[in-house]
Amino acid sequence: MRMETEAHRQEGCKGCSASVHVEEAQLQRILSKLALHPGDCVPDAQYEDRLSNCEGCSSLQYGTTCAHCGCFVKVRAKLAAKGCPHPSGSRWI
Repeated sequence: MRMETEAHRQEGCKGCSASVHVEEAQLQRILSKLALHPGDCVPDAQYEDRLSNCEGCSSLQYGTTCAHCGCFVKVRAKLAAKGCPHPSGSRWI
């Protein structure tokens, strides 16, 4: 059996070994890589609308993570091929 550290028990994702907390700098690095593929991304206005809906959702965890899919909302909201995974229906208009 693997021994877990105190920090992992407090911050680790139940289903994986990674921390569920992410620094803004990490998200910005991911988003800058997505910017290299503009055809895969939604326009900025649509992105801001999506983020606004996520910020008002009770399923947003730690200010960064969707409780339904485990994705970082700033990344998922930028991708044109992704939708809101909320079980009662998409919150993205």
